[in-house]
Amino acid sequence: MPFYLHQWVYKDATVRDMVVQPQNREDIVRVASEAFKGRLLHFYLSFGEYDGVCISEFPDNQTAMAFLMLVLGQGAVERIKTTPLMSQEEARGAMEQAHEVLTRS
Repeated sequence: MPFYLHQWVYKDATVRDMVVQPQNREDIVRVASEAFKGRLLHFYLSFGEYDGVCISEFPDNQTAMAFLMLVLGQGAVERIKTTPLMSQEEARGAMEQAHEVLTRS
Protein backbone atom coordinates (compact mmCIF):
# COMPACT_ATOMS: atom_id res chain seq x y z
CA MET A 1 0.00 0.00 0.00
CA PRO A 2 1.21 3.54 -0.71
CA PHE A 3 2.58 5.64 2.16
CA TYR A 4 1.75 9.29 2.83
CA LEU A 5 3.28 12.05 4.93
CA HIS A 6 0.61 14.37 6.38
CA GLN A 7 1.43 17.72 7.97
CA TRP A 8 -1.33 19.85 9.46
CA VAL A 9 -2.17 23.04 11.27
CA TYR A 10 -4.88 22.95 13.94
CA LYS A 11 -7.45 25.72 14.15
CA ASP A 12 -7.08 27.99 17.19
CA ALA A 13 -10.35 26.66 18.63
CA THR A 14 -9.03 23.09 18.40
CA VAL A 15 -5.87 24.00 20.31
CA ARG A 16 -7.98 25.76 22.93
CA ASP A 17 -10.18 22.63 23.25
CA MET A 18 -7.08 20.43 23.69
CA VAL A 19 -5.87 22.68 26.52
CA VAL A 20 -9.26 22.82 28.23
CA GLN A 21 -9.78 19.07 27.87
CA PRO A 22 -6.54 17.18 27.08
CA GLN A 23 -7.10 14.32 24.65
CA ASN A 24 -5.26 11.74 22.60
CA ARG A 25 -5.45 13.09 19.04
CA GLU A 26 -3.50 10.08 17.75
CA ASP A 27 -6.40 7.76 18.59
CA ILE A 28 -8.80 9.99 16.62
CA VAL A 29 -6.58 9.86 13.52
CA ARG A 30 -6.00 6.11 13.92
CA VAL A 31 -9.73 5.35 14.02
CA ALA A 32 -10.37 7.57 10.98
CA SER A 33 -7.54 5.87 9.05
CA GLU A 34 -8.82 2.41 9.84
CA ALA A 35 -12.34 3.38 8.68
CA PHE A 36 -10.78 3.70 5.20
CA LYS A 37 -8.82 0.43 5.47
CA GLY A 38 -5.68 2.48 6.08
CA ARG A 39 -3.11 2.36 8.82
CA LEU A 40 -1.56 5.09 10.93
CA LEU A 41 2.15 4.28 11.25
CA HIS A 42 3.52 7.31 13.12
CA PHE A 43 1.95 10.35 14.76
CA TYR A 44 3.73 13.35 16.26
CA LEU A 45 2.91 16.86 17.39
CA SER A 46 5.55 19.34 16.30
CA PHE A 47 6.92 22.85 16.59
CA GLY A 48 7.17 25.26 13.70
CA GLU A 49 5.11 25.64 10.55
CA TYR A 50 2.97 22.57 11.27
CA ASP A 51 1.33 21.49 14.52
CA GLY A 52 1.48 17.80 13.69
CA VAL A 53 2.97 15.20 11.39
CA CYS A 54 1.98 11.62 10.69
CA ILE A 55 2.79 8.83 8.27
CA SER A 56 -0.01 6.60 7.09
CA GLU A 57 -0.72 4.06 4.42
CA PHE A 58 -3.88 3.65 2.36
CA PRO A 59 -4.86 1.26 -0.42
CA ASP A 60 -4.64 4.00 -3.08
CA ASN A 61 -4.71 7.76 -3.73
CA GLN A 62 -8.50 7.89 -3.96
CA THR A 63 -8.86 6.36 -0.51
CA ALA A 64 -6.22 8.69 0.93
CA MET A 65 -8.14 11.65 -0.52
CA ALA A 66 -11.41 10.41 0.98
CA PHE A 67 -9.69 10.20 4.38
CA LEU A 68 -8.37 13.76 4.00
CA MET A 69 -11.80 15.06 2.98
CA LEU A 70 -13.31 13.50 6.08
CA VAL A 71 -10.62 14.98 8.33
CA LEU A 72 -10.93 18.46 6.82
CA GLY A 73 -14.71 18.25 6.97
CA GLN A 74 -14.60 17.75 10.74
CA GLY A 75 -13.38 21.33 11.13
CA ALA A 76 -10.53 20.74 13.60
CA VAL A 77 -7.67 21.54 11.22
CA GLU A 78 -7.00 24.66 9.22
CA ARG A 79 -4.97 22.95 6.50
CA ILE A 80 -3.25 19.68 5.65
CA LYS A 81 -0.30 19.12 3.38
CA THR A 82 0.02 15.55 2.11
CA THR A 83 3.07 14.14 0.34
CA PRO A 84 3.03 10.67 -1.25
CA LEU A 85 6.11 8.69 -0.20
CA MET A 86 8.09 6.12 -2.18
CA SER A 87 10.11 3.23 -0.87
CA GLN A 88 13.72 2.90 -1.98
CA GLU A 89 12.66 0.00 -4.21
CA GLU A 90 10.03 2.16 -5.93
CA ALA A 91 12.52 5.00 -6.32
CA ARG A 92 15.08 2.60 -7.80
CA GLY A 93 12.45 1.39 -10.29
CA ALA A 94 11.76 5.01 -11.28
CA MET A 95 15.50 5.61 -11.75
CA GLU A 96 15.78 2.54 -13.96
CA GLN A 97 12.74 3.60 -15.98
CA ALA A 98 14.24 7.07 -16.49
CA HIS A 99 17.57 5.47 -17.41
CA GLU A 100 15.87 3.33 -20.07
CA VAL A 101 14.28 6.37 -21.68
CA LEU A 102 17.55 8.30 -21.49
CA THR A 103 19.54 5.55 -23.19
CA ARG A 104 16.98 5.14 -26.00
CA SER A 105 17.78 8.64 -27.26
